[in-house]
Amino acid sequence: MRMTDIQHCEVRPGRLVEWTLDPAAAATAKGLPEDSRPPAYIQESHIRTSRSVREDGLFVPTWIGVCFDLPGRTDLDVLQDALRTWTLRHETLRSGFTWSGPPGDELARFTLDSEDVRLHREEIGDFTDETALAEHLQNRFDTVADALRWPNFIYAAVVRDASTSVYMAFDHSNVDAYSLQSIPVALHELYAAAGAGSSQEQQPVASYVDFCQVERADADKVDDGHDIVVRWREFIKNCEGRLPNFPVDLGLDADGELPRQKALCGPLVDADDAAAFEAHCRPYGGSLVGVLAATALIVHEIEEEQPVFRTVVPFHTRATSRWSDSVGWYVGAAPVEIPLTEVHDFHGALENAHAALRANRRLARTPLERVLRLLGTDFRPTSPDPYSLVSFLDARDIPGSERWAELKAYGLGRVSYGDRVCVWVNRLHEGLWFACRYPDTDIAHKNLSLYATRLREVITSVARQN
Repeated sequence: MRMTDIQHCEVRPGRLVEWTLDPAAAATAKGLPEDSRPPAYIQESHIRTSRSVREDGLFVPTWIGVCFDLPGRTDLDVLQDALRTWTLRHETLRSGFTWSGPPGDELARFTLDSEDVRLHREEIGDFTDETALAEHLQNRFDTVADALRWPNFIYAAVVRDASTSVYMAFDHSNVDAYSLQSIPVALHELYAAAGAGSSQEQQPVASYVDFCQVERADADKVDDGHDIVVRWREFIKNCEGRLPNFPVDLGLDADGELPRQKALCGPLVDADDAAAFEAHCRPYGGSLVGVLAATALIVHEIEEEQPVFRTVVPFHTRATSRWSDSVGWYVGAAPVEIPLTEVHDFHGALENAHAALRANRRLARTPLERVLRLLGTDFRPTSPDPYSLVSFLDARDIPGSERWAELKAYGLGRVSYGDRVCVWVNRLHEGLWFACRYPDTDIAHKNLSLYATRLREVITSVARQN
């Protein structure tokens, strides 16, 4: 799916309608008993970071979302039924956290019963200006889909005679990018079924809340002598005691406030070049390895004193098919170090990137947040992004992905504040799509624009050399 921000997802005027969890349903949650299933480590870290940054006096929205079109004139009652049915499939959306314990520093889970889930619809009004509409949507998503409140999701529809644009935003603790990409086809199917007066037959969807319990129990078996912890300790030491940032000049003021961020998004190469690049990189592990190799070479060009390219690579943690259709934050992290001193061409970088991933990919199975606790290092979170990352996802096998362009489907990320660089490259049927979030400084803009340009050039050169 094309990843971007709310300002660049083809927002068009129309009549705005919003759905949130019914206030009476939300009030029911206050009297619920504690759910013994703990938060995932990544959830807990996200919520604690949000609280820490908020206590420092800065509101940093961290929601992610999706938008897509429903063709034709939409029946809002039918759409509401489809939205509620989809919400009920995914237990994490009706599960939240409160602070507990004498110091108020422990997270306790609660989970609303399915029968108590009701959506409240509100007609907001007509918008004739797309900029004003995008601003309104962003402000509403900031307010409702917030890590420190519950419920923390919101749905919206911009209704027109010929089509309706559906927007769905969630606090990141409940969804990852893969979860977002499954939504358009699921909602289309549910809307069609509800419109036909039938309930769609579906296999039960596994609960991310259950996964949190399983993953945390496994992670808690890891001690400070485990080889995964040893490897992370070495990596962080090599990064001068910190988790890595993107190793180019970002124009950051070491003593300044957390900077605003900017987004850079767009097509990278077309389908033919994407296929040729994949074919070239396949003996070494595929396009992810190729993107990492190209990035390492480009960073070395920009900052010649960098003998090793270090970054963090996210991998999904849906280890079995049980979790494949589940909405949740199924992401782990692996450290990657690509030596460049003896590298003179793309082939050399490709070999080193392949070796680095082969050695370290398994580290993503253990939550980094658990590892950091065992390391005993004071990583007090001061930025919503704990590290810079380079991500690659081949989305072509996701059901309905061939219709994303037609349906104007986008994955949405909130660009707000942060001092890190996050890079996502997605393989779509149309080619490779590039998205990047970086500090909004002149130097960072120059270097990240150069990086994006050179990445396109390197991929195109490799793709066309055969």
